[in-house]
Amino acid sequence: MSRYFNITDTIYDITEKYPDTISIFVASGFEHLNNPVMRSTMGKTVTLEMALSLRKVNQEVFIQKLEEVIEGSNPDLSTGLYAAKKETGGDIRIEGVLPCPIRLPLLEKFTGWFDSVKDTLDYQVDYNLKSANLGLDDVKERIVSANGDSDGLSDLYLSAGFDLFFDKKLMGQYREAGVFEDISGVGQMNPDFDNEDISLRDPKGQYAIIGAVAAIFMVNTNVLGDRPMPESWEDLMKPEFENSISLPMRDLDMFNAFLLHIYRHYGEDGVKKMGKALLQNMHPAQMVKAHIPKGGNPVPAVTVTPYFFASMVDKKGPLRPVWPKDGAIISPIFLLSKAKNKDKLKPFVDFLYSKEIGEILASNGKFPSTNPLVDNHLSPDQKFMWVGWDFIHNNDIGELITHTEELFYNASGKESL
Repeated sequence: MSRYFNITDTIYDITEKYPDTISIFVASGFEHLNNPVMRSTMGKTVTLEMALSLRKVNQEVFIQKLEEVIEGSNPDLSTGLYAAKKETGGDIRIEGVLPCPIRLPLLEKFTGWFDSVKDTLDYQVDYNLKSANLGLDDVKERIVSANGDSDGLSDLYLSAGFDLFFDKKLMGQYREAGVFEDISGVGQMNPDFDNEDISLRDPKGQYAIIGAVAAIFMVNTNVLGDRPMPESWEDLMKPEFENSISLPMRDLDMFNAFLLHIYRHYGEDGVKKMGKALLQNMHPAQMVKAHIPKGGNPVPAVTVTPYFFASMVDKKGPLRPVWPKDGAIISPIFLLSKAKNKDKLKPFVDFLYSKEIGEILASNGKFPSTNPLVDNHLSPDQKFMWVGWDFIHNNDIGELITHTEELFYNASGKESL
């Protein structure tokens, strides 16, 4: 089933061989594996198959998550090379953080395409495309170490992340200096993202967007009680939902997007009300099991989650996905390219903007694509909430993220994570 381990291997053997998988086990409800003693005792007696069966976790999905983490930090077994990383001191550097559920098919398409064209290029290319669950800390460190010199940056970035791309201490300073240019050449975006309600096209022609991570929410009908079914973000701000909602606060891209959108459309008061509504932090992978009580802990009535994870919910269970009437909050997947190297970057941008990649985004991972040739399979009422480019250009996004976090946590009465 996996080329790294067998379903009959013990949890101890898997985590000892691949320590990075511990975080996936913990995020999926196996909190005791954070304890080294528990891993070395109970972990030696429980197989992966037994553990997943006990928790009623989908084997295929969970194994894919383990493989994504393993491949993000271990060499490819067939080639001896890092599956998502190629560094030879090339002329062009590409850096990306790919959404976890679709990292493998995206990476497979990218490496296959690159192998087919690399001999036609008269320049060397380095790339590092890793899974989003590994975070952006190392990317940010390299941007900070560039110390204002754009030559210290990679030439092409692919990632979600409002703070990464707009914080003036990070990429924002280079944006203001005109270092980047949208070279996609796409004349018309997908109408899902370019209509009378929304436009993801950067009017300054600097940032390109290939797709979006859309956040909706799920309602636990067993916990909802006699409260009316919430249909919008605004409904979640009502007093009856105080201390009732879980949020993916460790998923900083999504959490920052959530705060910025609530602030943009509902002001400081909206952020405070959402803070009061907070019950607990929850990783998106945990949310599909959010209806299962654990250790006497309260179960959230509502969980905010990426659309992909909501699609994994057991339809026979009590969780009901809700696409908010005021729009799914989006965290755009940005494609940022240096203007001075646009001729060399153009083939890569065209590939990442292609219909083939767009269909992987939209179909495999339910991350709607901006490519106009892609059918995102969305109904007319599945609209998006977007902060807008004027809001981005007229605000210090880094400072605003810090400000909204303070408002949120002060209102929640809980410490930030």
